[in-house]
This record gives sequence, structure tokens and C-alpha cells, in this order.
Amino acid sequence: MTSAEPSFALLPGAGGSPVILHVPHSAREIPPAVRAGIVLDDPALERELDHITDAHTAEIAEAAARRAGMTPWRFVNRLSRLVVDPERFPDEREEMLSAGMGAVYTRTTHRGVLRGADVDPEPLIDRYFRPYAAAMTDAVGERLAAVGRAVIIDVHSYPSAALPYELHGEGPRPPVCLGTDSFHTPPELLAAARKAFGTIGETGLDSPFGGTYVPLTYYGTDPRVSALMVEIRRDTYMTEPGGPAGPELTRLAEALTELVNAASG
Repeated sequence: MTSAEPSFALLPGAGGSPVILHVPHSAREIPPAVRAGIVLDDPALERELDHITDAHTAEIAEAAARRAGMTPWRFVNRLSRLVVDPERFPDEREEMLSAGMGAVYTRTTHRGVLRGADVDPEPLIDRYFRPYAAAMTDAVGERLAAVGRAVIIDVHSYPSAALPYELHGEGPRPPVCLGTDSFHTPPELLAAARKAFGTIGETGLDSPFGGTYVPLTYYGTDPRVSALMVEIRRDTYMTEPGGPAGPELTRLAEALTELVNAASG
């Protein structure tokens, strides 16, 4: 990827589909200029990427998109969240700032130093965060214009054991955690997700991670935008922390397909 290319990809779905599969944390790529500002040596950075990357979630979303009765749209981050995390607030509203993990991380998953304390996050926010947010806002707007509604399904994974950076890691860690929002997660979407992922194992709500991703333009104001976060515990489908996927990846793709089909109708 060159510096002129966008750091994300909007992969087209069916014109009549309201569903956007959002995959923000699946990539490991870090541009050289960004790498220069990270203090970890190469082996330590690879270990950090193993822990922080939602490995294989882009593959799960792609497989679900292929199987779906109506192809969903996919919005995929092409860069590691160590560049910027597009799901954080870029200001003091972000609670993860207390762990050094706002939009631009300064600390690692084990609370070590990732970037110097004097780092200015604004250049990274301007270069990567704001264009990403604007493009995702546009993608939702296009679904609203085309079909009158948008359904954002946020595809994540999380480790089986809590990492030191987690602020709420003491709660349940079910095979599938569903993150919800009181305004944007309608009961029927949540029920469809529980049914779809029930074949994988227990589904829990908002623990160890909660909430959903909705572009701020629509957040808390536009009920036409529905959203749900799907957090898959990594030991259900891969070797932790950063190893290969196993055969259970196919079952997860099938479950996500069922959810996409339900949300598309």
C-alpha cells in the first residue's frame, strides 16, 4: 500500500442491502513513517500485534459476505489499530485514554511504552482517523439513501484471558460477546444475533467489551441506523495469541451469514 492509497476499503455489496460489515481491527500493516514513531523493537512489535490484532476477522466477514442471500457491504481497515484506532473518540471523551489507548495508542496491551509520552497524535488523526470516519459516515449515508436504513455489524475478536490494558476485564468472557447500544441496537437485531451465534456457544452482553460503532453524525439521533458489535473469543477459532485459524472459522462465518440474512430482510 502506497501513501497515496486510502487506509481502508469499502467493498461493495448488493444495492438493496442495508448491512455494512465493519472490520476495524483485523490488519497488521504499519506504514514505515508510523513505525518510526513506535519504540518497540521488531520482535516486541510482532508480539504486540499478536495480542492487539483481531486476527482472521476480515476472513470471517468475507466468507459471510460470499454466503449471504443479499451481499452485505464491507468496510475494512487496511492498517493496524496501532496506527490509529478508528473506533475510539479522538478527544477527552475516550475512556481508554486512561490506559494510553485513545485514538493514537501510547501504551501496549501489557501497559508498556508504545510511543513516547510527548507524541503529538494530531498528525496521525488528520492523516488516518478523520478520513476513515468521514468515509464510514458516507457509507452509512449511502445505505440510508438507497434503502432507508443501515445496519452496522462490527466484527471483532478478543482474547480468552484478560490482558492488562482492559478496563473491564473482570467480567464474563463468553464465546461470543454482543456489544449493544440503548438507542441503536433494536431488540430484533439482538435476538437474531443470539440465535445465529447460539450454535457457537453461550452469547453474552457487553462483557468484557460493550457498545457499538456508529458514526457521530448519526449517533444517538437517527433511529434508521442500527448497530451491533460481535466480539468472538479467539480460542473458539484460532491458536492464541496470533496463530492460524482452525476449522471453526467456517462455523463462525455461517453464524455471521445467518445474522446478515436476518438483518437484510
